[in-house]
Amino acid sequence: MFHDNRELPHGSYSRYLIARLLHYLRPYSWQVFMALILTLVSAPLATTGPLLIKASIDLFLAPDPSHPLSRFDLHVAYYSHVMGFMASPQQGISFIIAIFVCTTFAAVAVQYGQIVITETVAQQALRDLRQDIFIHLQVIPIQFYDRTPIGRIMTRLTTDVDALSEMLNSGMITIFTNVIMALYVMIWMLWINWLIAVVSLTTVAVIIVFIALFRTGSRHVFRTLRLRAAAINSFLQEHIAGMHVVQLFTREEKDFAAFRHINQEHWHTATHATFRNALFYSTLQTMTSVGIALVIWFGGNQTIRGRMSLGALVASIQLSQVLYEPIAEISAKYNIFQAAIASAETIFTLLDEPVVCGTTGTLSIAPVRGRLEFRNVWFAYKDNEWCLKDVSFTVEPGEKVAFVGHTGAGKTTIINLLLRFYDIQRGHILLDDVDIRSIGLEELRSSFSVVPQDVFLFAGDITSNIRLGSKAISRDQVKAAARDVYIDEFISGLSMGYDSEVLERGADLSAGQRQLIGFARALAFDRSILILDEATSSIDPVTDALVRDAVKRLMNGRTSLIIAHRLSTIQSVDRIIVIQKGEIREIGSHRALLARRGLYHKLYQLQFENNYPGTTAHKNAI
Repeated sequence: MFHDNRELPHGSYSRYLIARLLHYLRPYSWQVFMALILTLVSAPLATTGPLLIKASIDLFLAPDPSHPLSRFDLHVAYYSHVMGFMASPQQGISFIIAIFVCTTFAAVAVQYGQIVITETVAQQALRDLRQDIFIHLQVIPIQFYDRTPIGRIMTRLTTDVDALSEMLNSGMITIFTNVIMALYVMIWMLWINWLIAVVSLTTVAVIIVFIALFRTGSRHVFRTLRLRAAAINSFLQEHIAGMHVVQLFTREEKDFAAFRHINQEHWHTATHATFRNALFYSTLQTMTSVGIALVIWFGGNQTIRGRMSLGALVASIQLSQVLYEPIAEISAKYNIFQAAIASAETIFTLLDEPVVCGTTGTLSIAPVRGRLEFRNVWFAYKDNEWCLKDVSFTVEPGEKVAFVGHTGAGKTTIINLLLRFYDIQRGHILLDDVDIRSIGLEELRSSFSVVPQDVFLFAGDITSNIRLGSKAISRDQVKAAARDVYIDEFISGLSMGYDSEVLERGADLSAGQRQLIGFARALAFDRSILILDEATSSIDPVTDALVRDAVKRLMNGRTSLIIAHRLSTIQSVDRIIVIQKGEIREIGSHRALLARRGLYHKLYQLQFENNYPGTTAHKNAI
């Protein structure tokens, strides 16, 4: 199960994460500016209602000559008179209702525009963020995937980005809107009655202190919840992908018990978060109700003593409600903000992963001749656990070289180092006498065609799996490559031919069919250096003989590296390099190595002991 014990983001680091997130809004600055303008317009429109109610009471419903009319009331009276609505209180009320309806429609229109602009900008920014994450995932070194569960990576692209989506859609602009609204309401309350305003502001201050105290534990809860979700996704991805192994070895009950434990941890954290939110919102609601009660208490006393008009009291009560609404809204968005900060931390941690290990140059070596050299190479996946020890060899252009040895000897590691999936700790690897660390990664890897033992197929049709999106490879070239590896007849027999869909990982094809598609892929790309990693291990003997002929034609004139477990497939190569425990033990042709009766001879006996009467495989094993 995945655990992450890094320190939680506080203070300046949180601001740093927000600044990086806002960077994705920069290309859409004018849309953000328009949303902010609409926010400034919506605040006065939203507070017009209480002021109109005050005017209707003080002008028409319960006028009190002992209290001077406010400037707003005088403006309403003036325009009501100009437009002929002062003949009776009913007409005056009708005029105020008309103004109220117009401002309400205007507020709705402004809010609509603000929501459309805000959510459009948010989705554009998140589209850019997802693209950056996916592009970055394609250039991160392979060792990142060795130590990172795929489910955790999927969480970054889905759950964590969704958390940011919620904040950008309804969080940041909404918070700004509510802050402007609260400031605007405070100004009006101070203008109507400063004492009532002080009472309301005191309640707001208490609420802010409560929110500040509550936020301390919320950040940890939300971050832990993200980690629990990542653990669930990692477990599900791994076990669903390996479901055939789970069922084959009847591990259903054990795996369910493990999942139940991880799911239970997530449930406990989510329940804890739910109780905290329930406590938070109920306490906040109580505090706002107390605040409104205090306004009614103090305002009512002011009105009874004749220090405040009835209209001013009603407006103050409504304005206090309007004041507490944005405070509560900001508090609600704060939880979204905390979840987004936790997600932003994990996303930007992923984006900060180094793109390449070691140095990366930009030298071009085109055209590639295909000369390879390992010069005193040392490599370890983990510190001081050497997989290769002072390995040196040279492969000349057009030469066919095979690597043999026991499992774990370091054969595949040599290929991984050639392709710079990993960087060596000591020594040099040269391609055409140029250190591969001085060559651009794209050019380096485009010099190799690789047929792995386990060919990976993507969801899509067979044609797209052979040419992998390369526009330089025509459909005719795809078919020609398939014919050369004797899979054209099988493909043509499918219902849609070369347009037939392939399930995820090629689950609807046999291992041998997948390997043949891998051969066709290598043939179609037609690169200078060919690498075969036991590429015929899943092919039947009849097809193997046919494919071997195609491979011979493919290797002709190309530098070819073959990792072999079946020694019968490499007897015609130019040289065989025997590796044991990360060291080169023997180099020579098939016949020369057999004549030496060394390690290669013993490996050969293990597979062909019937050709050596009187010997025992286990007796000659190392």
